[in-house]
Parts: sequence; structure tokens; C-alpha cells
Amino acid sequence: MSTHIAAQPGAIAEAVLLPGDPLRARFIAEKFLQNPVCYNEVRGMYGYTGSWKGKRVSVQGTGMGQPSLSIYVNELFRFYDVKRAIRVGTTGAVQESTRLRDIIIAMSASTDSAINTHRFGGRHFAPTASFALVQAAWEAARARGIEPLVGPVASSDIFYDDAESWKLWAEYGILGIEMEAAELYTLAARFGREALAILTVSDHIAQGTATTAEERQTTFTAMMEIALDAAVGEAK
Repeated sequence: MSTHIAAQPGAIAEAVLLPGDPLRARFIAEKFLQNPVCYNEVRGMYGYTGSWKGKRVSVQGTGMGQPSLSIYVNELFRFYDVKRAIRVGTTGAVQESTRLRDIIIAMSASTDSAINTHRFGGRHFAPTASFALVQAAWEAARARGIEPLVGPVASSDIFYDDAESWKLWAEYGILGIEMEAAELYTLAARFGREALAILTVSDHIAQGTATTAEERQTTFTAMMEIALDAAVGEAK
């Protein structure tokens, strides 16, 4: 048992999905997992373990932003020996060619956060996904007739960005702005684990369009199934 996760040893699977919204964690568990068991309710951050296609998998809410995700992922890696962690979340698109509900597989994650500046003493680290998980997610998406976008995203600490810094990110090929992937990838590198972020476009920053909160919580199911297949090695 760790500070923020009340699970007993062995209660969490080696593969874990990481939605930011704890209600999305509960939705994934109830809709997709066989025999889900809730192992965590501390601070309302639900965690469940069940099975997908006969293989054990967990889903754990992380909250919004890199500091919140960092707490949960640190504890999952340090105390529960999680091997594969896949963020399932939303992103704001910044490329004109991208559409609402497109799925993005994030190969890398730039960031405006000071976390890695502090961690690396001013050096610049390049947070990168696990190639094996990128490939598994891509194959799982293609098997469903989905053509995912694969490329870089940016993890921002600022949700309401009056400076419109997304425009600069867009000039350098960033596909979407989200808030957690850079820290997830950095921690995976630190602990020698596999990590990936699979994101659904929930709003288009450049075009001013968006989905509703209810749609974000309960209807981005293709992303969830792709992540589950990748997590348990059932890409094909």
C-alpha cells in the first residue's frame, strides 16, 4: 500500500491504463473489463483490476496535469511493479488537417513544464514513448479500420493559455496539446518501463470546436479498446 493508492500487493496488474478522469477509469472498468474489482478510492481516484481477452489489466485515474500524474505513476512503478502504462486521454488539436475524434498515438512529448528543467538541472531531456507500444497501438487501431495519427504532442502546464503558445507548437509539427504525457514518458525512462499516450481529439484549438464533457467521459471507446489491446499484447 502506498500513500495515494490503497491497493494491497498483487492487486494491480503489470499493465495499467491511465485516464486522467477517475470517472473514465470507472467507465472503462465497468464497460470493458471482466470481473473488475475496485482496489482504490483514495481521494476519489478510482483504480480497478479485471481482465481483457483473458489477460489481467488495471485502470487507474491520475488527475489532471503532470504533478498529479507523477504521484500516481511513481507509486505504480515504485510500489506495484507496473511494467506497462498507457495514458488514455484527450487532446486539443492544433493542425488544420486534424478532426474531432481523431486518435493520436504520441511518439514523443515536448513540454513547457519546469519539472524536467528541475529534474535534469537545466539539461533538456526528450520524453519518448515505447516503440513496442507505439507499434502495438498502431496495429490495434488498423485492425479496427482506424487510421491513427502518429507523431509528437506537447504536454502543457497551462490549460487557459492567453499567450496562444499552441501556434508555435503547431509550426513545429506538434499534433495536439495535452497535459501529462511528457512526465509519463520521463518516469518510464527513469524506471525502465514501457509507456505510451493514446489520445482522442476532444477539441480543435485552431478551429474553435469541441466535444462535450459527457462525450469525453463515455464515448471515446475506440481509444480505450486500442489501449487495452496494446496493454495486454493483443494488437492483432
